[in-house]
Amino acid sequence: MADVLSQSEIEALLASMATAEEEPAAGEATEKRRVAVAAVAAPQTRPAEGRVFLPLHKRRRAAAGRALALSQHRTGTALGASYEPYDFRRPDKLSKDHLRSLQMLHENFAGYFLSSLAGYLRAQVEVELVSVEQVPYDEYIKTVSSSPLNILNVDALAGQAIFEMDFGIFFSMLDRLLGGKGASGKIVRDLTDIEKALAGNIVELALSDLKTAWETVLPLDFVVASVESSPQFVQIVPGNDTVVLVLFEVRMGEFKGAMSLCIPYLLIKPILNRLSAQRWFVSDRKKNSSTHGRMLAQRLNTTAVPCIARLGVASLTVADIALLEVGQIVPMRVCPPEEVSGPAPKGRLGTVDLLVGDQVKFRGRTGLRGRNLAVQIEQVVGPPLELVAHREQNILSQNSSAGEKA
Repeated sequence: MADVLSQSEIEALLASMATAEEEPAAGEATEKRRVAVAAVAAPQTRPAEGRVFLPLHKRRRAAAGRALALSQHRTGTALGASYEPYDFRRPDKLSKDHLRSLQMLHENFAGYFLSSLAGYLRAQVEVELVSVEQVPYDEYIKTVSSSPLNILNVDALAGQAIFEMDFGIFFSMLDRLLGGKGASGKIVRDLTDIEKALAGNIVELALSDLKTAWETVLPLDFVVASVESSPQFVQIVPGNDTVVLVLFEVRMGEFKGAMSLCIPYLLIKPILNRLSAQRWFVSDRKKNSSTHGRMLAQRLNTTAVPCIARLGVASLTVADIALLEVGQIVPMRVCPPEEVSGPAPKGRLGTVDLLVGDQVKFRGRTGLRGRNLAVQIEQVVGPPLELVAHREQNILSQNSSAGEKA
């Protein structure tokens, strides 16, 4: 007999041992008789050549597996599968929590882009998130057939992403922008120079909304680095690298097409801790309480509003305006009609109203400062009562009554 047993011989030995262990236990008398017969019949000097003795735990494991298979065969029912297929050549690098956060983020983007497209195209448009999944990069490239691929640079991260939209829905939008009804969805050809400019406007609109959606996680700026029409010339990561494929469906009228965003795993790996749903909402609440207030105040302080110095007010009919000529004098009121019913007093001559937006906020006198016309503020005008909240109205009324008593 050979020194090394083959695999089939070892499996046969395991099966025989498992069968021996499954036999019902015998009584005491029968067991003593069997031991005595075996002791008498077996020669004492004969070595056990060719036999393989497995450890006890391995024999028990084999017996348990055989017993489980036998019980399933007898009952005719298999146990429910408590496992999932896993390919070690393509491991999942994003958890379900990360994918859930990305799904919520890009659902917000779909809503923003829907509103922007509807206002830009003056048409009814629907943008719906279909799926968020992680696939190898080469599989994603194989699914792209006829679409302009916009390669994006992300300033805060090291790497590139891809934004693409089907030619069919692109041409429907371009036809709508050029005065048509958006009925060119089945045309597939290269874009002209004018169409490229219009398509670039649509892409910039999408990237602006994508930036707004990502601000809840991290302020990112997406910039188009180049546009390619052949997928084989686009290689932002190796083919076996994992990418996050965010797939959308865009519908305009009777035409619909796919839109996708390809984000490499290596691009978002540094910010995976920010993609936790719990951390996302907690940081959003903190931002609303502190950072958001300061940011809002800063933006309000730097907001430009029109400020107009109104010298006076005049009411003219259309016929009077039509008869105006150079050199004619137009009488004007320098005081609001609710303040003075008759002619303006001499103390108010030269007084002008300063309007911020459409409301009178200050009153002053005209003059010169160097070579520039200027207005010196003499009075601060309170806001109209209809623009003041109910609580503030009570405060104003209380202050006015206290002043009258004093």
